[in-house]
Amino acid sequence: MILRLAQYLAAEQAILTGAQEYRIGSRSLRRVDLKMILDEADRLRKRRDELERAIATCRSPSKRTAFRVIPRDL
Repeated sequence: MILRLAQYLAAEQAILTGAQEYRIGSRSLRRVDLKMILDEADRLRKRRDELERAIATCRSPSKRTAFRVIPRDL
């Protein structure tokens, strides 16, 4: 997930420096819209923060709890 976030940030940087669309000969390349990249980067940041909070508090982000059960024959 961190790698994907880094890739989205690199794509954002490329668009901001003017590489949204370019042509070489008869071929052209157009990257996705900046809004889509920003939305996805925000979603990944929120998920990263959620997971970091879960690790810090030792709780699952989905609030599930695991219990250990020891079967005993009485």
